[in-house]
Amino acid sequence: MSNYKTAESVSPKHPDKICDQISDAILDAYLAIDADSRVAIDVAGGHGHVFITGEVTSKVEVVDIEGIVERLAGPVKITKHIAKQSPEIAAGVDTGGAGDQGIMVGYACNETKEMLPLETVLARNLNRYLFKKWPFDGKTQVTLKDGLIESIVASFQNAPRDELFARVKHWLRGEPLAKFAKIDFHINPAGDWSQGGFDADAGLTGRKLIVDNYGPHIPIGGGAFSGKDPSKVDRSAAYMARRIAIDYLRARGAKEVYVYLAYAIGYNQPLEASVIIDRKKEKIKGYDLSPNGIIRFLDLKRPIYEQTACYGHFGHCHFRWEQ
Repeated sequence: MSNYKTAESVSPKHPDKICDQISDAILDAYLAIDADSRVAIDVAGGHGHVFITGEVTSKVEVVDIEGIVERLAGPVKITKHIAKQSPEIAAGVDTGGAGDQGIMVGYACNETKEMLPLETVLARNLNRYLFKKWPFDGKTQVTLKDGLIESIVASFQNAPRDELFARVKHWLRGEPLAKFAKIDFHINPAGDWSQGGFDADAGLTGRKLIVDNYGPHIPIGGGAFSGKDPSKVDRSAAYMARRIAIDYLRARGAKEVYVYLAYAIGYNQPLEASVIIDRKKEKIKGYDLSPNGIIRFLDLKRPIYEQTACYGHFGHCHFRWEQ
């Protein structure tokens, strides 16, 4: 039986990714002045209007939200409704507990230098390559059959089909990971298009969970990342799970590693901390997996998050959870 695997990637100008970037840029603006800021910002946008809501508790009274939105989304109408963090949630976090319950999944494999699945890396690499030529809204998708590229989908705003097709073929010739026999191409399959981003569609923070993680063949915990400060374990513990997966992959010379962490709100130790190394399950040892321990180990109280909101949160060597 043939083994098929497919993954997609979206450009930074995709409406969902614009919302992710706005959420994380606002988070960064608070952390740049007050590293202990508690931030949970969600953004919905589209058709000339951006809505910003959530909770912020910080020593910083004002950040330039309007400037952030204009930089990332252009001139739009802005509606803001931001409250302080619930005191009942804060009571559990102030004592070092997790900001919420949840399950976080980490993953690493030896298929690529990024330690990510091949189909995910190829879809991302192609998207980056096309975005350099057409810095607009766009999507790519790569399907593998037994490790060889069988089909490619590329849809990019303001990219004439013939030029887009030529650039995809040029990428194939220069991409060292691209192994293929015969490829079925779908280039702007619905026709060339010039209306994209917020002009064509609405976006929402956290709606590209699989793109943000490892692709559709790897399970995820379900929590979104963008807009959340590191006291929220669905972000910080997901990063820690990835770091642990990388550590075990390297230490054991493994093919693939899954890590599972689970937390309860207000409690500072994981309810599950397990690792599966080439299908053999063990208990994780040797890490401080309290929320504060993770934050210290990965140095997460810094304004580093806007850059995570493009092309996935994993596989970029400059992040501490990848090193």
